[in-house]
Amino acid sequence: MHAPRLLFILPVFLSILLIPYSASASETFLMPLGPVAEEQKVHFFWAMALTMVAVLPVFILVPVILFKYRRKKGHGFYAPKWETYGPLEVIMWGVPFLVIIVLSVMLWRATARLDPYKEIQGVVPPVKVQVVGLDWKWLFIYPELDIATVGELVVPVHTPVSMILTSDTVMQSFFISALAGQIYVMPGMTTKLNFIGTKTGDTRGENTQYTGNGFVDQNFAVKVVTDEDFEAWVKQVRTGGIVLSPENYNRLAQRNTKKQAYKVLGNSKMPENTLYFNLPGTDLFHEIVMRYHSGKPLSIEEQPGTRKFGRGEDDAEGAQP
Repeated sequence: MHAPRLLFILPVFLSILLIPYSASASETFLMPLGPVAEEQKVHFFWAMALTMVAVLPVFILVPVILFKYRRKKGHGFYAPKWETYGPLEVIMWGVPFLVIIVLSVMLWRATARLDPYKEIQGVVPPVKVQVVGLDWKWLFIYPELDIATVGELVVPVHTPVSMILTSDTVMQSFFISALAGQIYVMPGMTTKLNFIGTKTGDTRGENTQYTGNGFVDQNFAVKVVTDEDFEAWVKQVRTGGIVLSPENYNRLAQRNTKKQAYKVLGNSKMPENTLYFNLPGTDLFHEIVMRYHSGKPLSIEEQPGTRKFGRGEDDAEGAQP
């Protein structure tokens, strides 16, 4: 078998061995649902293959040299005053240097091509989604549809998705491995993430930055569906959803998981551990972002993510964030 083919097949074989030990293959970029994850998958295999150019000779030659130049019964030439050999020095330092150069160029080109802020041009207008990070759940607002969800993100296939993200608590890391990659969110600031699903299927998103006791449950289902299924899902949300009033948002923004929030705000028309809301004529996302632009720090009872959020000042006295 030719050496270049072996260098490419070996990392693929090792990755296949690792797949059964992952939580679910559909949750990783190894089973992509869109071009962003597909590009990451290709880059991953190329990075492994090129790295093997420098790593494999070490693993092969170390035992060979140890055996050949062993103290007893060795057949190597004994040269105690040998210090350097020009061609070997060039290979030892030149090959890793070239690998780094090639990987750097590939990474730079992929990063520029997959800029998360660059809107994807499609044959249909993008679906706009506003994302708010809370303790310990994600709120997805569809401003053009006047609906919102917790625990479930649904997008139509072959339709660009334009996200704008923020946090109403501490800094968090939004991540959909099989579809959109990763981006940070911070209170009072917004970031953007653009992607498109080219295959129907289910995967999961999560927060990859530790934020407290409920961090492990801060994940959500992601569904890429057909246009007909998306329209049916929107009707389901509007039918089963409750109004996301300021009072309901304050209940949602408490320090609880989506499972605990479901016990407070859920009903029989919503899937388990998933919340549906209606948002008639409100600009909740803008209000959340501007909450941190008053020029004054928020008190403990005004700051989502604290134990005393939403309670009175007397109850909040002496509380710790």
